[in-house]
Amino acid sequence: MVQTTAHHNVRLSPAFAQLVARRRSLVVRLTLGTLLPYYAFVLVAGFAPKLLALKLFPGSVMTIGWPLGVLLIVGTWILTGIYIRRANGEFDALTARILTGDAQ
Repeated sequence: MVQTTAHHNVRLSPAFAQLVARRRSLVVRLTLGTLLPYYAFVLVAGFAPKLLALKLFPGSVMTIGWPLGVLLIVGTWILTGIYIRRANGEFDALTARILTGDAQ
């Protein structure tokens, strides 16, 4: 005898499938947006370090690698902020609708 539970009903909800698909899509894009530049930076540092050793401008002691590294860190914070904003806004609202049964 199969009993229907609230969890089962939520999982079968089209709104739940939409929530999962939207969240998964965002996570994949943000993960790629973090990992691709990071690994590109590491590969350039490993295989073409002279590129990162280029001076920002003639006579400068700072190389292009420093601002690129900082940009990677700041970019990761920005992508994290994007996820938090979407999670606390769109995803929480959709979750609330699912739990109250309004999205059925």
